[in-house]
Amino acid sequence: MVFASAVRQPCLRRLCRAEIFSGWSLGGRRAASAATAAKLKEEVADAPTYPTYQLTSKDLERLGKQRNIGVSAHIDSGKTTLTERILYYTGRIREIHEVRGRDAVGAKMDSMELEREKGITIQSAATFCDWNANMPTGEQEKYAINIIDTPGHVDFTIEVERALRVLDGAILVLCAVAGVQSQTTTVDRQMRRYNVPRISFINKMDRPGANPWRVISQIRSKLRIAAAAIHVPIGVEDNFRGVVDLVRWKAVYNEGEKGNTVRESDEIPADILDMAKQKRAELIEQLAEVDDEIAELVIMDDEPSLEQLVAAIRRATVGLKFSPVFFGSAIKNTGVQPLLDGVCAYLPNPAESVVTAHDTAQPVTAPPVPLAPVAAAPLVALAFKLEEGRFGQLTYMRVYQGSIRKGGFIYHARTGKKVKVPRLVRMHSNEMEDIEEIGPGEICAMFGVECASGDTFTDGSTAFSMTSMYVPEPVISLALKPVGTESPNFSRALNRFQKEDPTFKVHIDQESKETIISGMGELHLEIYVERMRREYNVECTTGKPKVAFRETVTQRADFTYTHKKQTGGAGQYAKIIGYIEPCGPDPETGKDVAFESVVMSGNVPSNYIPAVEKGFYEALEKGSLSGNQVSGCRMVLKDGAFHIVDSSELAFRLASIGAFREIYSKAMPVILEPIMTVEVVAPTEFQSAVIGGLNSRRGTIIDSEVREDEFTCIAEVALNDMFGYSSQLRGATQGKGEFSMEYKTHLPVLPHVQKELEDAYRKSLPQAKK
Repeated sequence: MVFASAVRQPCLRRLCRAEIFSGWSLGGRRAASAATAAKLKEEVADAPTYPTYQLTSKDLERLGKQRNIGVSAHIDSGKTTLTERILYYTGRIREIHEVRGRDAVGAKMDSMELEREKGITIQSAATFCDWNANMPTGEQEKYAINIIDTPGHVDFTIEVERALRVLDGAILVLCAVAGVQSQTTTVDRQMRRYNVPRISFINKMDRPGANPWRVISQIRSKLRIAAAAIHVPIGVEDNFRGVVDLVRWKAVYNEGEKGNTVRESDEIPADILDMAKQKRAELIEQLAEVDDEIAELVIMDDEPSLEQLVAAIRRATVGLKFSPVFFGSAIKNTGVQPLLDGVCAYLPNPAESVVTAHDTAQPVTAPPVPLAPVAAAPLVALAFKLEEGRFGQLTYMRVYQGSIRKGGFIYHARTGKKVKVPRLVRMHSNEMEDIEEIGPGEICAMFGVECASGDTFTDGSTAFSMTSMYVPEPVISLALKPVGTESPNFSRALNRFQKEDPTFKVHIDQESKETIISGMGELHLEIYVERMRREYNVECTTGKPKVAFRETVTQRADFTYTHKKQTGGAGQYAKIIGYIEPCGPDPETGKDVAFESVVMSGNVPSNYIPAVEKGFYEALEKGSLSGNQVSGCRMVLKDGAFHIVDSSELAFRLASIGAFREIYSKAMPVILEPIMTVEVVAPTEFQSAVIGGLNSRRGTIIDSEVREDEFTCIAEVALNDMFGYSSQLRGATQGKGEFSMEYKTHLPVLPHVQKELEDAYRKSLPQAKK
């Protein structure tokens, strides 16, 4: 610390000297800085003050007994099975149905026919239930829980993204055998992006090879969050029959045909008593690292009381420093009720979540406005998901402040349009329940509201807008063509899917005139093509999958470009001078293209500079190497010239496009390809075949882990080399291997691949011109 201050003081002295010197030599500079300071003071004085709304005792009572949670995990960890059990034990459904069950009914939350056929969740589904929780401190209280069950497959990552955007807490489900997998890491990253506290549930404790302690150590090392078991399992694998609650020091058993009866005993089985004591000490030790109160007790050698322990677990979980870990087996109906008690005891209520909005009447740099879930406050609600229902567009809303009444009026913050609320419902998967009013902190749906995903609604008294969710860029494209004549349903289906799913993009290729659909993976696009056939009766054929290559520049190149055209009368004249250079992604927005103007002389009038910028962005749409989008590039405009009559916005826009195309080859452009993180899980005997298969596809092995009878291999492979991998993996592992992949980054292609792509693009150009 002494060293840091010693370094800082000379720096400060240098800065002070520099400022004094600049004050002497540039007389106007000090005056300018004084003017800036005065202006800042004025702005602070002008900054609006917002009324603060205090939570009433009625608000606190309602919100205290409410939880908004999501169930998220890697593919096939048992999310939908767990949600099915939660709905059964809370009395929302009368019978338990399995995912891909023999009775052909399917789980309640998988309402789409395709979901039931494939046994995967495609769309996130919302529901709500009530639970009489046995709190750790002994009292029984009734809680209202809103639940969103999310997909596990990385292709449907936007569903997880928008669910976590509006939730206050989450259950992170992990497999007791596989542990932390690739998609678990992605879900963890999404939870951190929206500051969502989580409790972890280690599922599939009945499976051979279940090792929850290894999974907990993976949570700590791979997800970098303090975690400790709240439970110790009573028996493992086939003998798993209950858990020991380390907080209350009770043995909890599920009895009855479907685990309906929860029996608690003060007697801890003798064979696990020592382990339970050891794990309780570990729980206190982990909490001491993240909670000051428990740390003080540990230093004083005091044992925390039950109330202190419960309060510390809740405090650390809500503060995003800790994740309590529960054990169970959803398929064997064990450990689900204690998990529900944990949701009520340790996850935050809507009043404990920090929520802010931006006042659109203020500059972008204005500080965010805090929102409070008060029923009497002005309305602020976020539309986070759209669905085409039987009665038109169904819009899912999370109300953050104020309330919405059926028949009342709300305002669309982006367009300013006044909208009447014709019908207000609460969702239970694909069923709905009509309601008259919805309060703050609640999730609802409404019909007859035209909007996009991520739009904000208010009561018209404020100009507040919520930040939207993060939308990843598509990585794969297909050419789509209807069989026979094109019907209106073809464009209707594509428009609807685009509106519902921000990661699904459609455009017409200007050269081939083909309809191109882009998405997050092969399965993502395959599902939409299948939905077009089933829901819109439009049979389609698809072309070869096309990877979203990009181009970028690798060095700076200066340009001086003049655009002249004389056609009688006023002509076109524009001259621009500047350079293009490589540009890294912006840490806040993630954008990796930028335009900057440093024109000082007035040689380029300020009203023409936006036209130069527009031309630059237009030129970026198509690089001259492969016809793909150019990324990672900045244009800096330094100088230029104009003609009093012949110059126009069009002339400067065309000059910008011409300058970019002329200088592009001198900036040493390269083609980039998407690199995917691929995780393969297969039986151990096929390890060499799997690694050999990945190596043959130019994969780089990052990590591999061998467990008792199966192994996991993580590699980075170019998406272009991954086509057809699923059938190769099935063949190499006798159908026992499975893999998942997600986008990581774009990297330059190999020189011979670049040459092939350039040649193919060059050959396609004359055909397009015919």
